[in-house]
Amino acid sequence: MYSNEDYLLQLIVEAGLITDEEINEFRATTSPDESVVFAIVNAARLSEGQIAQVAAGNASMEYIDLDTISISPDVMQLIPPEAAKRYNAVPISDDGVYITVAIADPLNFEVLDSLPHVFEREITTVASTFSSITELVKHTFGAAGGSSNGLAIASDEEGDAPIIRLVQSIILDAFEMRASDSHIEPMEDTLRIRYRVDGKLIEVANHPKKLVPAIIARLKVMSGTMSIAEKRLPQDGRIQLTLNDGKMVDFRVSSVPSNHGESIVMRILDKSALVLGLAQLGFLSDDEATFEELIKLPDGIILVTGPTGSGKTTTLYACLNYINKPDKKIITVEDPVEYEMPGINQVMVQTDIGMTFAAALRSMLRQAPNIIMLGEIRDAETANIAINASLTGHLVFSTLHTNDAPSSVARLADIGIKRFLIASAVRAVIAQRLVRGLCKNCKAPVELTDKQIRELKLDPTRMENSTILGPQGCIQCRQGGYRGRMGLFEIFKVDDQVRHMINQELTSPQLRKRARELGMRTLREDGIRKILAGKTSAEEVLAVTTGDND
Repeated sequence: MYSNEDYLLQLIVEAGLITDEEINEFRATTSPDESVVFAIVNAARLSEGQIAQVAAGNASMEYIDLDTISISPDVMQLIPPEAAKRYNAVPISDDGVYITVAIADPLNFEVLDSLPHVFEREITTVASTFSSITELVKHTFGAAGGSSNGLAIASDEEGDAPIIRLVQSIILDAFEMRASDSHIEPMEDTLRIRYRVDGKLIEVANHPKKLVPAIIARLKVMSGTMSIAEKRLPQDGRIQLTLNDGKMVDFRVSSVPSNHGESIVMRILDKSALVLGLAQLGFLSDDEATFEELIKLPDGIILVTGPTGSGKTTTLYACLNYINKPDKKIITVEDPVEYEMPGINQVMVQTDIGMTFAAALRSMLRQAPNIIMLGEIRDAETANIAINASLTGHLVFSTLHTNDAPSSVARLADIGIKRFLIASAVRAVIAQRLVRGLCKNCKAPVELTDKQIRELKLDPTRMENSTILGPQGCIQCRQGGYRGRMGLFEIFKVDDQVRHMINQELTSPQLRKRARELGMRTLREDGIRKILAGKTSAEEVLAVTTGDND
């Protein structure tokens, strides 16, 4: 079967060859271990050639009907029979520079990655159908050749190829499931594979424990910087892959020794997150307008706060993307640089050589930037330099770890920043949390329980003109009821009244109370608005705002 069948089915729908409703009918009558695409072909709803052309177009490949061309027997001998069968690929011409190879699955980057090593020559690929390639392989190498079901993920064959395919399938499956990170964890008797999807860990596979050393070694080799020989110390690396659709994806790799072997976590850094608009982050229209005004300010500090994994970095990158113009010089200091952004000067912290946040920030001010982004304000030295930069005409973005927005004032004071400097420099603090969004395909009306209404302090009159929706579960969301995440935001603007309160040294609860009186919405209140708008569920909002009871 095709390696990325769900994506291919989506492409076929977008091409207008079939409807979502028809695909769902085929899914309902096809067992989980069978190919929906081939069920469509077997039912004569679409031809295999039509499907192959859609896949080829998406991969920017030429489609070739093998029945219309003549292939030299000498050219066919350029590929070993077992490779032709394994990869569903055949060479069709050789001009002395490039071997042209027809493949059945243009969406399978495992095949694209392996074929140059098979031929040990420069190759160019074209697409054809599984059946035509299978028949050609059978005709050339005998009746045992090929299978229209495509490439197996792993096998018991000797050599490295099965491990390479298994590792690549782990990576590709994580990306297809929209995972933020994948966890490869040796247990006592097995190797457990888990993906974090929309903030929740999902166990997807268990493999024999004997595969652990080979899989770990393969990932270290792919990272290019991690030592295979070192198994006692933590290591970090990076893998960069180009998918068949041309999308470049980075994976940040971390290994840690555990009692059953080395555990690997790969964080998926999808660059498409960089081009998110503020609305896509979860801002409702009024908060979006407020935030746009803030990030257009000429100077001052804008802080994003929240716990680890609350989306702070994504919000900062979206801000930079929004204001990244040729007339602005933007410099970032990050630990590490997660996404490379065109047009922005990015500096990575390297504490082992003295390139700390403070040292990098001090140096970058001599580069005359308009806008500065600090990955995090961690200590008094960094905070003081950031404050001084903001007071001398720079717009500074950074993050803090606090529970809510007003608490950032106390946090900066605890670090050692004087209150009058905080009041002068800070323009706004945005606290945020992430909640799962309801699947648009299956969300349906639900009734809130009395307990939920009571905990949310929800006025019944607010519910009169709203339909409360909840998770149901369908194929598109893998029966979970949720798909994607969005932010809940608490925007604490520092205006003249708030500056006066900061200088008066009000406590965090007092500051929060006054900020609310001046119109600040809390995280839970923003969540309630998104419940009433049908974007998320009451369960999600209550789960991430447990401390927001005032």
